[in-house]
Amino acid sequence: MKNKRKYSLQTLLVAIILVIALVGCSSQSNNSTPSPTASAEAPTTEAPASQDDTQYPIVIKHALGETVIESKPERVVTVQWANHDVALALGVVPVGFSAANYGVQDDSGLLPWTAAKLKELNESEPNIFQDTDGLDFEAISDANPDVILAAYSGITQEDYDTLSQIAPVVAYQSKPWATTWREQVLFTAEGMGMKAEGEQLIKDTEALVKEGAAKYPQMQGKKVVWVNFSATDMSKLHLYTPADPRGAFLIELGMEYPESITSQITDPTSYSLQLSAENAEALNDADIIIGYGDESLYEAVKADSLLGKIPAIQRGSVVFIGNGTPLAASGNPNPLSIAFTLDEYLALIGGAIDKLNE
Repeated sequence: MKNKRKYSLQTLLVAIILVIALVGCSSQSNNSTPSPTASAEAPTTEAPASQDDTQYPIVIKHALGETVIESKPERVVTVQWANHDVALALGVVPVGFSAANYGVQDDSGLLPWTAAKLKELNESEPNIFQDTDGLDFEAISDANPDVILAAYSGITQEDYDTLSQIAPVVAYQSKPWATTWREQVLFTAEGMGMKAEGEQLIKDTEALVKEGAAKYPQMQGKKVVWVNFSATDMSKLHLYTPADPRGAFLIELGMEYPESITSQITDPTSYSLQLSAENAEALNDADIIIGYGDESLYEAVKADSLLGKIPAIQRGSVVFIGNGTPLAASGNPNPLSIAFTLDEYLALIGGAIDKLNE
């Protein structure tokens, strides 16, 4: 009996020593630097939703028909105004896109924010369509697209039908040139199978706009109208309505169109409104006026017997944006142009509003 107890104690001691040894080895292993193999196999945080999560086919209804995208587009083409900027903002370089035909300061066909984003994405030789006189269907076809994006454009039904023979086409939702920047992002992103990324881009851009507008609290509630005057014909005025991206963006900044203007808009989806100079008093309620032009145009308008009576013109609470400049081109906003020009634009608007108190 005594020998059995001795044997049991010895066995127990051996077991205790073995457990201590195993615990020590485990502790050393947990505190050691992971090997490359272990690191590669380690779990990672969940990635945000991506185009790989998209369910196909995608069906997109728009003003010119219904587009069905059967599978993830690998080769993206955009036509007309700035649709390529949205694709670029989402990290996708189109295999072909239309040259910017306004605001470009050289022969590149690229606005500065487009050029900067292409450089960031390491694209030095983009395929640019020269289609000022109409869509270059041959060049578009040669780009071999899987999808053609035209969410902000003026393509006709005939254009759409021809393009659709090349690849599925995503056109505008309601009317030509009346797509807001949000709609442009959503339609473009959905056409690329990147709806989730598009929604995030909208949130990021909204935050940027909100942050910028907060620096100019004097803008809130001010009456604004986008008016284009002509130095060669002062008898007519061309206005962009709140349905136009330019007007819509002013409202987003916290301003509003006066009722004297909105009451004359018979088609709420129309992006423009024509007024006779005899009806210029409709602009009397505008705190500020924004339009394309320069100081010489402003002086000509101020000297006009009818237009010169508009209070905003008299006090100089106007923002005339140099015609053909990048800032003028950014009046049709998209995420890239907003980020590039917002500070300059807000400073001009803030300066015009300050003249209300002079």
